Amino acid sequence: MNGTMMALLHRDMRVARRELKYFIMRVGLQPLLFTFIFGYVMPRQGIVARGYGNLLLPGILALSMTLSGMQAVALPLVVEFGWTKEIEDRLLAPISIKGVALEKILVGIIQAVIAGLFVLPLAWLMMRSGLDLQAGNVALLISVALLTSWLFAALGMVVGTLVAPQQIGLIFNVLIGPMIFFGCAYYPWEALKVIPWFQKFVLINPLVYASEGFRAALTPQSPHMPLWLILGGLIGFCGLFTYVGLSKFERRALE
Repeated sequence: MNGTMMALLHRDMRVARRELKYFIMRVGLQPLLFTFIFGYVMPRQGIVARGYGNLLLPGILALSMTLSGMQAVALPLVVEFGWTKEIEDRLLAPISIKGVALEKILVGIIQAVIAGLFVLPLAWLMMRSGLDLQAGNVALLISVALLTSWLFAALGMVVGTLVAPQQIGLIFNVLIGPMIFFGCAYYPWEALKVIPWFQKFVLINPLVYASEGFRAALTPQSPHMPLWLILGGLIGFCGLFTYVGLSKFERRALE
């Protein structure tokens, strides 16, 4: 990483720090509301089993990092390519076009990790009475967290380079809703074996691998996807979205 990329990264993180309260609301509000209702209220009503938190917390963590990583890259890109044309100033910096794009992805990775570190302890506090976390495999936890952050930051790059400014709200609604409900955030992938066609269908959703990865790392006693499939899915989608995102970014920059 050269000095120019570090300078761009420092600038973007300073901007993010100034907007910290909006960042927290953007990445934390929805996951924490889901946690409060499904992990605190409903278990006390007897509607769901108290052990449900062991399935829910990893999914909530994956969801928070998904939203943060995507939004941290996609939303600024749409604005910079659309209304402000700020991207032209960045492209004048002594760094390659792909270097500018990689810095954007790195910002998304950092913000996704911060979101995870913010949501995890708060979710644990809400659900701690029924939780049985066994995070003994720290290497797996760190690997899943970094791959998840990278994956959705790269997906944010794809979205940000393909979508027009006036369409970004619609695209996020169309994309995020199905991703959340089909992403095994609130139920384990293993339990879908009673609906075999659906269990196979959701494998096209990258959030599935993030949710299952955090289950394997935080609550390994819970049913979860095989590790080889989790890591293969995360790495495969990382490579795919990074390649497509960098290609689309370079094409937009040269237009």
